[in-house]
Parts: sequence; structure tokens; C-alpha cells
Amino acid sequence: MHFSINHMTAPNLEWLDFLKLADEVGVEGVEFRNDLSTPLFSGSPPEKVAAALKKTGLRCFGLSQVYPFNSYSDEISLAVKSLIESAKAYGAQSISLIPRNDGTGKGTRERQTNLRLALREIKPMLEEAGIIGLVEPLGFERSSLRTKEEALNGIEGVGGANVFKIVHDTFHHHLAQETSFFAEHTGIIHISGVVNPTVSINEMEDEHRVMVDCKDRLGTVEQIKSLLELGYGGPISMECFSPEIHKSSCIAEMLQSSFSFVTDRLVYA
Repeated sequence: MHFSINHMTAPNLEWLDFLKLADEVGVEGVEFRNDLSTPLFSGSPPEKVAAALKKTGLRCFGLSQVYPFNSYSDEISLAVKSLIESAKAYGAQSISLIPRNDGTGKGTRERQTNLRLALREIKPMLEEAGIIGLVEPLGFERSSLRTKEEALNGIEGVGGANVFKIVHDTFHHHLAQETSFFAEHTGIIHISGVVNPTVSINEMEDEHRVMVDCKDRLGTVEQIKSLLELGYGGPISMECFSPEIHKSSCIAEMLQSSFSFVTDRLVYA
């Protein structure tokens, strides 16, 4: 399996220290973000980042994020162009497109129209750059794009399957109560666990997202298994938002333990 780490799992680390963490854990790649407390790569030149990636043998699976991509405007257009240019410069394979998540734009006709408009405008930018756009549905009830099925309908509606793929996030899959899997159209799997025994599904938030272990309530291992059985062969990236994880002094050990747990469970599933 092609394990990866999203920078959100260790947001307090500068990009170079984050690469060292990923190298120590033994994953194949990383995802970087532009929504952390420091600028993307802390303003370091692409040559320095490329050299560090080459030294560790790590791949940059993606850069996140453009938000809210489905409220398309001149500002969003510039944000997409900028992130695409960064992806090209730093050797990232994809950019992440995140839907509006504030309770607005949820009407069926409105959200579907907004989605297709955005995808139609972004598509030629991705085609020209040779970069994949990862559309990430958010399962929260307040989200304007909750399901992967609706995302795929939009992608197919603009003839964008050549440049758009979806993110299968095990947390958001559970929140949206989806049952379908789209391995062929999945560009990356984001994994995390929820172990709090009392929080209801409607109360689950990013802050509850920790490492995957035997107490996970999301069925993360089962979701991965279903996708692998359907032919998925891409990266599986740990994305933890919990402040408890972020402030831990033993993130490397926690990651190694969680990845080992997932691997062992899949072997014996």
C-alpha cells in the first residue's frame, strides 16, 4: 500500500521537518497545505523543496487547497491558477478543491449549477498544466457538496474525468452515510479515526479526527478494503485534525502504529 501523510496531521512542523517525519515513518509521499499558520513551504524556492524530496525519496501527492471552489468568482479563478502554478513548480501531482461548508448554497439546483460552473471553468486550466484536480466532498450537513456521487455527476456532466478525480475521505464518507465506492474515479484516500464513544454522527467534527486504531467508529479499514477490492491502487493518506494529535510529542510512533494496525487488519480481514 502507498501510505502518505497530510501536513494537517502535524501542522506545527515546518515543511522540512514534516518531510523528515514522513521519512522516519516510512511512507511513500506527503500532501502539503496552504491553510496552515505558515505560508506554503515557508516561501522556500522550488529547487530547495525538490532537492529535499529527492533526498528522502518522497513524492508530493498534492497541494491543498482552493476554498470554496464551487462559489466560483474571479478570486477563486486566481486561487486555482496560483495553486496550479505552485503544483507545477514544486512537483505536486494534484491540487485539492474544497466545497463551501458554511450552510449556504445547499439548494439542489443551486449547488449542482454552482458545481458544474466551477468544474467547467477549472477544467481547461488543469488540462493545460497536466495537473489533477481532486474534488473533496465534505459529509457535514452544512456542506454544499456532501457526496462523491454528486461530485462525479458534476465531473461527468462537464466531461472532466480526464482531469478531475474525487477524494474518498473515510470520515466524510461516514458522515454522509454513503454506501457506494468509486475506486476508478478516486485519486486519493484520506483516513482518520473517531474513537470518542459518545459523540453522535451529527456531532462529529474535524476536532474528533485522530489516528485509526481498534476503537475507530468510522469503519475506516472496511472502507479501504472495499476500495482495494475494487481495484484502487493510489495513495492512502493520514489526515488528523485533532488538537490532541497536533500537540503530541510522539507523532511518528503514533503514525507507525496506526499504519501497522491498518495493514494488519487488511491482511486478516
